[in-house]
Amino acid sequence: MITEVSGDILLSSANAIVHGIAPFDHFNQGLALALRERWPSLYKDFRHYCTNFHPKCGELWSWGGPEQVRIISLFTQDPPLSEHQKPGKARIENVHQCLRALKKEVEKEKYKSIAIPRLACGVGGLSWDEVKPTIQRDLAELNAEVHVYGQYVAQKEAAISA
Repeated sequence: MITEVSGDILLSSANAIVHGIAPFDHFNQGLALALRERWPSLYKDFRHYCTNFHPKCGELWSWGGPEQVRIISLFTQDPPLSEHQKPGKARIENVHQCLRALKKEVEKEKYKSIAIPRLACGVGGLSWDEVKPTIQRDLAELNAEVHVYGQYVAQKEAAISA
């Protein structure tokens, strides 16, 4: 079941928080930065993962942190061309591929709920009008609650959007 909510995704009680990034992302803007600030070891482990496994667009990386927090990073954006450049923009094909991988991950791990932002619409540069139906289509048959954070409200727990 997919429900659009408003609130602060970092306050979610879902089994996993999902977000979009680029391979070798710097985690220095948007939701990635907020995650890095809250769980600094997330970024350290992410850099180690990228160095050893060289992830590609359309894949995902799952991280488990303190207090049983799970963060699922979807590689929706093109990687930066060099260490000193910003990541590229997201592509809807990457979002679609990531959502299929996310569905498999949620089923494999038996998550009962996930929290997902306006995926790839902030730093990623895609339109919510394009991404929202992709999320609805790709995750419609998922046997878990999907809380889509359509509107960010700082320090506020999720409330169903009208």
